[in-house]
Amino acid sequence: MRIVQITDLHVGREGEDTYGVDVRSNFLKILEATQEKEPHYLVISGDLCYRDGDADIYEWIKGKVEQTGIPYEIMSGNHDDPVMMANTFGRANLLKGKELYFRRYFEGRPVLFLDTTPGVVSKEQLNWLKKELAEQKGEAMIFMHHPPLEGGVPFMDQRHALQNKDEVQEVIFEHPHNVNIFTGHYHVEKLIRKKNMVVHITPSCFFQIGQESTDFQVDHYRIAFREINWNNGVMMNAVHYL
Repeated sequence: MRIVQITDLHVGREGEDTYGVDVRSNFLKILEATQEKEPHYLVISGDLCYRDGDADIYEWIKGKVEQTGIPYEIMSGNHDDPVMMANTFGRANLLKGKELYFRRYFEGRPVLFLDTTPGVVSKEQLNWLKKELAEQKGEAMIFMHHPPLEGGVPFMDQRHALQNKDEVQEVIFEHPHNVNIFTGHYHVEKLIRKKNMVVHITPSCFFQIGQESTDFQVDHYRIAFREINWNNGVMMNAVHYL
């Protein structure tokens, strides 16, 4: 099974200035590179919109993604509107109140998708996550926008980290097997392990953030996506920069 994850598109409205970066062109280049990998699934893990959720932006992204013919899932980030997103992408049936979290089966494997739009995982989601993990007999896979632990990026850790990461970790640590978590949000490439939790932070399609400064700092403008291969009990993944 091959999955491509792309994240933090930050697509603006047509003609909008997005810090001088052509984010629409970036997204189209990433999609083209994704198609070359011929994945079984595509996951877009949040921050589809530049600043706030926008139906026109979602419609544009949806059109481009569906042209590829690749089965895909979308998730909400802190710059999105989960209800608007679900309605636009035909996933209103997955909404739980105003939150978009759900389970899918990829090649028969359960994959969990969380909603961290407000910077927290709600109590309702935590209860759902605990139940879902209890039903899984082996390694688990989760996609979420915010990493559930600090990422060693001072600007993000101090100002934009998941607010209740300790509570999320408690639920994950109860699982007797590895839990592989794929995130975005931090605009960096990182691999972090704590107990049974392996967190892969995937770079952005916008720009990457400096990993040493407590102030906002752009490291570079190379965009990337992550390729995940999970076959015969072996998981391999790699980040590809364009």
